[in-house]
Amino acid sequence: MRLLPVLNFRSMKALTFGLTFVRHGETQYNKEGLLQGQTIDVPLSDTGLQQAEAAGRYLKDVTFSDVFVSDMLRARQTAETIMKHNSSCLGLQMVLDPLLKEKSFGIAEGRPVKDMKEMAHAAGQSLLSFTPPKGETQEQVKERFKEFLEKMLQQIGAERWHDGGQDETSVPAPPRTSPVEGKADDGVGGVPVHALVVTHGAYMCVAVRYFVEELHCSLPPGCDKARAFSLSPNTGLCRFILTMRGEDNRFMLSGLRCVFVHRGDHVKQ
Repeated sequence: MRLLPVLNFRSMKALTFGLTFVRHGETQYNKEGLLQGQTIDVPLSDTGLQQAEAAGRYLKDVTFSDVFVSDMLRARQTAETIMKHNSSCLGLQMVLDPLLKEKSFGIAEGRPVKDMKEMAHAAGQSLLSFTPPKGETQEQVKERFKEFLEKMLQQIGAERWHDGGQDETSVPAPPRTSPVEGKADDGVGGVPVHALVVTHGAYMCVAVRYFVEELHCSLPPGCDKARAFSLSPNTGLCRFILTMRGEDNRFMLSGLRCVFVHRGDHVKQ
């Protein structure tokens, strides 16, 4: 996938859109500190259902134009709960995409997280860089995310360009918000296109790291890389503002800004 650096194309038309990631709610495996990955497809726990309801109430007045969801049960249940609270989602179809699945942890799936930490230590590697046998590497998960991002850009560009195309120099900067607390529509008020993506914790870590480290997305005030690259809480939210432009019948990413990462104050309400 070819992604453009953040440049100023003065004569180009652009489409700016919001992208909000949401991690699924808690499952019993989360509660017990067990790895789920891809082979274990369990529903949300009672707490997870309550978290999804809280996320739905928090986002109820935020306008979404597209919804993309991992095809795993815990993500689908979370997305369905968020959508039922949101009037802008009444006419939307949830797009289930296996590219949004959780990272595969191979033989470590179903086992305590501490077991994988011990496996990584025995291999002389950090937990982040360690790949259990039959699991996915960070690079493989990143390639899956890049494939999803490319597919999403083309779909949104083809379907929504007429909704919000404007001169690229007129795109407003997002507000300087706190990375933890703020208004539910921070950064997307008045933005005509806004995609909701419901996925998984390790997957979100890879996506945020790719945006920051490889696409040079700056972080919001008060947020450092240690926080940005940490695991989002269940139903934690990350939001980015993307700008794309058309080139040779394709839509290319030309701008990327972070509004907040790992926001979970809605669960406390």
